[in-house]
Amino acid sequence: MKVGIDMGATNAGSAATLDLEELLATRLLVQGNSGSGKSHLLRRLIEQSAPWVQQAVIDPEGDFVTLAERFGHVVVEADAHSEAALQSVAARVRQHRVSVVLNLEGLDAEMQMRHAAAFLGGLFDADRDFWYPMLVVVDEAQLFAPSAAGEVSDEARKVSLGAMTNLMCRGRKRGLAGVIATQRLAKLAKNVAAEASNFLMGRTFLDIDMARAADLLGMERRQAEMFRDLERGHFIALGPALSRRPLPLRIGAVETQGRTGSPTLMPPPTTPVEDARDLIFTMTEPEPPRYVRRPSTSASADLMAQLARGRAAAPPPSAGSNSEAEAEQPALLPLEPAETPEQAAEREAQYGEVLAEVLADPEAPYRSLAVLYQDFLVRCRGRGVDGDRLALPAFRRRLATARAGAGNGDDPAWQRATEVAATLAEDIQPVFLLLARAALDHAPCPSDADVARACGSRSKGRGRRLLTYMEQRGFIASRSGLGNTRAIALPALGWETALGDPNADDAADASDEGGLFAAG
Repeated sequence: MKVGIDMGATNAGSAATLDLEELLATRLLVQGNSGSGKSHLLRRLIEQSAPWVQQAVIDPEGDFVTLAERFGHVVVEADAHSEAALQSVAARVRQHRVSVVLNLEGLDAEMQMRHAAAFLGGLFDADRDFWYPMLVVVDEAQLFAPSAAGEVSDEARKVSLGAMTNLMCRGRKRGLAGVIATQRLAKLAKNVAAEASNFLMGRTFLDIDMARAADLLGMERRQAEMFRDLERGHFIALGPALSRRPLPLRIGAVETQGRTGSPTLMPPPTTPVEDARDLIFTMTEPEPPRYVRRPSTSASADLMAQLARGRAAAPPPSAGSNSEAEAEQPALLPLEPAETPEQAAEREAQYGEVLAEVLADPEAPYRSLAVLYQDFLVRCRGRGVDGDRLALPAFRRRLATARAGAGNGDDPAWQRATEVAATLAEDIQPVFLLLARAALDHAPCPSDADVARACGSRSKGRGRRLLTYMEQRGFIASRSGLGNTRAIALPALGWETALGDPNADDAADASDEGGLFAAG
């Protein structure tokens, strides 16, 4: 079925229609100086296509978070998550086909690049079963794919540029359709811009940007002057999804607005000079906050919690419990009978047996924590064991230890390893324990596929990227050996694995193309 997106009207008064299916196959580049209506164009495209295709918006200024209330996008606050956590969230976004806005507001330029690269890498490395069509809209793309080195580190620029290049060059086969917008074509990496086949060029004033815009549209250089005369919200369209010839058009109205909006004139108050001095030099009130984030909507917050934690949302309160006293005071529960040490030891042993049954399933490494925990509770009930005594956080730690192949839990060395792992982020604890187990046993270094399974993925690329992340943070240190082998050291423990082949795995998917930031 052919889907046409109404972008507005042409100068002749006819409808300006964008072929959505063609856009998914050919990508889009939007250019316009500040105030040209570029963000308005992106918002129109997102709103019109929201019912038809999943979307992910990379938002450096927090302008698109208002889409959540009207169109149900989940707002992902980037500064509340680590890079590794964002990779996991992105994978679940693709799995569950949830439209999201990655809000990078509040991060400095380098951290914006790193977090955006991690999120794009998670989208790119999703399992083949979840390669559903998705529009990936990147506003201010010159920040994430700069044409030249800037004030950020070379490492941050490299990973961010690599993520953007993968999106535009290799994303189509994975269902990812890049829609990138920039204020300055001259500041955008050419290999990223060159992959777009559709263009919407707005007002621009610098000669170098006008010349590049004219080249992309196949126009003569003398015609480039027209870009100076374009009004706000007016663009020149070209591409298989838009028009086979350069087509002037005017972008239509939108249903939502950015949080800041366009500036309007507002005369300052008429305050006498002496009173004005007192207002600014005398502290009579608490200092105003420099930055206040508007709280997310409840629906977005609940769904974000599900994506980040991999667990079901809490059920809503019943209609009958509307008493404020009930909401403020916890209900009194009957006291549980005291448990003897022998009973506790028997219960712990049964927990170990049930967990072994859960992990015996070949699909267990790839199931979410919530599914595994539910399976654990059901099996406990079948044995007459109170599985609810093992809360979800404790189950997560026990699961990580079991996946690492831990032997005697009373071993002081292993207890030390688990104590160090407990200080790390939850998403990398299973990998750390896997490496610690191999180092303690003087076993070969786990393969990339082993690492991926430890974090619940079939993608060896994700395993490599996670190891790179851990090495960048100083949690591990790798060294290469002969014959494409490696060993990984754990500085906090002073241990090191034996040399092992990172590609050795019989159960790995041979068709996996690898990750975005492969180690080495």
